[in-house]
Amino acid sequence: MSAAEAPAAAEAQGPGGRSKSNSPRQIPVVGVVTEDEDAQGALKPMDLNRVIKLLEDTDKDDLEEKQLKSVKKLVQYYQNGFPLRDLAQIFKILNLCAGKIVNQPHFIEPAYNIIKLCGLPFLKKKVSDEITYAEDTANSIALLGDLMKVPSSELRIQICKCIVDFYHAEPPKKHITGYQQASSTYKIQMAEVGGLAKTMVQSLALFENQLVEKLWVLKALQHLSTSEVNCTFMMKAQAARGICAHLNDPDPSGQLLFRSSEILWNLLEKSSKEEIIQQLSNLECLLTLKEVFKHLFMRGFSHYDRQLRNDILVITTIIAQNPEAPMIECGFTRELILFATFNEVKSQNPLVKGLKLSNSYEDFELKKLLFNIIVILCKDLPTVQLLTDGKVVLALLTYVKKPEKHKIIEWSAAQYEELQLHAIATLSSVAPLLIEEYMVCQGNARILSFLEWCETEDSFFSHGNSFHGTGGRGNKFAHMRYTLRLLRAMVYLEDETVNTDLCEKEAIQQLIGIFKNTINKINDKEEAIILEIQSDILLILSGLCENSTSRKEIFGTEGVDIILHVMKTDPKKFQSGLGYNVLLFSTLDCIWCCILSCYSSEDYFLEKEGIFLLLDLLALNQKKFCNLILAIMVEFCDNPKTTAHVNAWRGKKDQTAASLLIKLWRKEEKELGVKRDKHGVIIDTKKPLFTSFQEEQKIMALPANCPTVAIMDVAENIRAKIYAVLGKLDFENLPGLSTEDFVTLCIIHRYLDFKIGEIWNEICEEIKLEKLKPVATDKYILETIITASENVGKMVASLQREMIESQARQDVQNEQKVYAKIQATHKQRELANKSWENFLARTSNAKTLKKAKRLQEKAIEASRYSERPPNAIFHPTDIKGLNTTVPSGRVVVVESTPVRLVGGPLADTDIALKKLPIRGGALQRVKAVKTVAEPKKSVDT
Repeated sequence: MSAAEAPAAAEAQGPGGRSKSNSPRQIPVVGVVTEDEDAQGALKPMDLNRVIKLLEDTDKDDLEEKQLKSVKKLVQYYQNGFPLRDLAQIFKILNLCAGKIVNQPHFIEPAYNIIKLCGLPFLKKKVSDEITYAEDTANSIALLGDLMKVPSSELRIQICKCIVDFYHAEPPKKHITGYQQASSTYKIQMAEVGGLAKTMVQSLALFENQLVEKLWVLKALQHLSTSEVNCTFMMKAQAARGICAHLNDPDPSGQLLFRSSEILWNLLEKSSKEEIIQQLSNLECLLTLKEVFKHLFMRGFSHYDRQLRNDILVITTIIAQNPEAPMIECGFTRELILFATFNEVKSQNPLVKGLKLSNSYEDFELKKLLFNIIVILCKDLPTVQLLTDGKVVLALLTYVKKPEKHKIIEWSAAQYEELQLHAIATLSSVAPLLIEEYMVCQGNARILSFLEWCETEDSFFSHGNSFHGTGGRGNKFAHMRYTLRLLRAMVYLEDETVNTDLCEKEAIQQLIGIFKNTINKINDKEEAIILEIQSDILLILSGLCENSTSRKEIFGTEGVDIILHVMKTDPKKFQSGLGYNVLLFSTLDCIWCCILSCYSSEDYFLEKEGIFLLLDLLALNQKKFCNLILAIMVEFCDNPKTTAHVNAWRGKKDQTAASLLIKLWRKEEKELGVKRDKHGVIIDTKKPLFTSFQEEQKIMALPANCPTVAIMDVAENIRAKIYAVLGKLDFENLPGLSTEDFVTLCIIHRYLDFKIGEIWNEICEEIKLEKLKPVATDKYILETIITASENVGKMVASLQREMIESQARQDVQNEQKVYAKIQATHKQRELANKSWENFLARTSNAKTLKKAKRLQEKAIEASRYSERPPNAIFHPTDIKGLNTTVPSGRVVVVESTPVRLVGGPLADTDIALKKLPIRGGALQRVKAVKTVAEPKKSVDT
């Protein structure tokens, strides 16, 4: 029995040597095939090892014919596909046939047929076969790449077709009993594991002058490059460089360029982009790309050619991002600039003579791609001279103008709008590099004129379909946004020529007017873009007015008004994410640059309660704003009018500005990890301001011009600014502070002393680190300074403890007062209760009443003056027969009146009052009758 039949025979026999009747693949003892089995397509056994042995034998004379016959029989036998379990032996046979082709060309046909069968789906008997034979399958498929070295065009093309069939597998023509088709992606996965893509890339070098084979290999690589794993193998084999270098090879069909560009795209997307760019950043590849692009640009007229041209330009744009790419050296940069500007700036260059772009989608995309690559190229400073020669600024400025009606242009309205926005965005990157050209072309005048058009209300319906047109549909906000970005880029160059020219053209007044107009146009749909416009306006104004008092005066009260408007924004909007945070930052920057140091603007800002608004923002306790607001406060406090405003401010729960600043100090120290006890008292008197970061940092010997950690700490947190503000407000007369605030205030008051001591400590540590030994006098001075600094810390800590103890005593006293008040209240209640009990006793018991009466009379008698003056008349005040124990008065209060006197609840009192009752006494209800005269005689009572 052969080695190939042994596993099958063992499987067919059950325990005791009996054959299994239900086995899907039975191997009979006698090699006879019945007609039924043949009709059902059952796969018959074949001794593959015998075929291998026959192919390896070289001694016999008539061996070639037998070998060809055995291989032909194998092909016939497996005409419906190869089983996975036989794949390793079959590919060994294929390798042996391929090795004989050089000397025995007759083996080309059997090898060709075996490879052709590899294009069919592999067969598996068990579900687990795909895993069991995975290694053998991967090695077998990898062998296809090695067979590309065989000098046979037919065989190479068939190998490529076989690889392409991996991705377009056809089902077998005939069903094989007991076998099923492997999954459609199994071959693709095994090709990835075996590294087939790498060997196929390496085989490209064999086909320098063989176009047909090269095209088939590229087609196979095009399919293989759809996988990230294969792209990684191809990248390692330098596929990008090898393929790109031959893009311009002669090819009448045009397939070479198409398939090569597709492979390059896949490599850039699915493997390491940086590595692919590095492979393409050489003179050979860029020269090839330049020639291909130039040919397609000048002579490509079909839809396909234009698409391919744009793809090549995108690949070039990606390569241009690498500053090491020799774009200038190969002349590609100069030609790209020429192609980008020839429509706007007339050129006599023969490359563009008679050339014209259409308004097709591909040419429109080309124009945008050329603008885009200019932005990338201008990042390389040597390109600046080429941009100047190509008149790029002039070409781009032709778009900064009002769209002209009734003028025939090559672009549609939507296309022109998008190109216009793209050109302005490109200018934002190019113009700052070419200031002279910008000024020669009257850039400022064009921009301000365009902004004036953006502000007008004339009919203009923008499409807003592009990336740059976002938020500008049906209005001019997109144009205004990109124009302001361009203006901001120019202003922040701090070039005095540019800024002076803008101010002479009244840019400050125009920008303030634009800001005012946008305030009333904010709605939910366009809110984000308007906020961006307002932020840019404020930043431009900051750049223009900084370091110029005359321009700050031009900014004036109108400018202060728009700043105050922003500062009154609802604080909830700062968390909306629409851009209010950026707008507030721009506003604070504008206060710093446009208001401070201009006394008239400062006074107007104070008059309009600007300091109150600043403190309201500070009270929001948002860390990102605190530093800038405090810096502004420090500068404002130089104005003598500011102190009164700061002290007059009140926040929530009647909080004062001083209390707010001290609270911010405590929060900052907590975040910095400064050591304090639960009452805020200094713990380490040697290092009272030390943060956790400073403790982690080791002292290093630094040059004299490098700031130490202690110095950097001043700039990195807000403690120094809080100290400066409180210092200008006078530490001694700060209203609305609690004991906790006073404890913290002791540290703030001594901040400068502590910081000086901290720096001297660093100096001592650096001296020790550098192993320097100061002279006796210097040593004594250092020790004295450090001791004095430590004594200040101890003194402040002692003062803080005294404050806390004093507050504790005061709390005890206040508590005792409260308890005394409570006690007096309880005593009063007891007396009231006792008085009430006595009253009840007198009213309910006659004996008690009499006793109380006697005691009352006795008390009254005792209170009278005992000696009467002579000849005095005594008038008794006692009422005889009175049975009450309370003093009697002249007024008697009647608690109720009998119903008969009032006439009941339904009596008409208004009518009753019309006539007085004859009998006197209480009013009675009377009838409304005719009034009669009063009787003359007296009425009996």
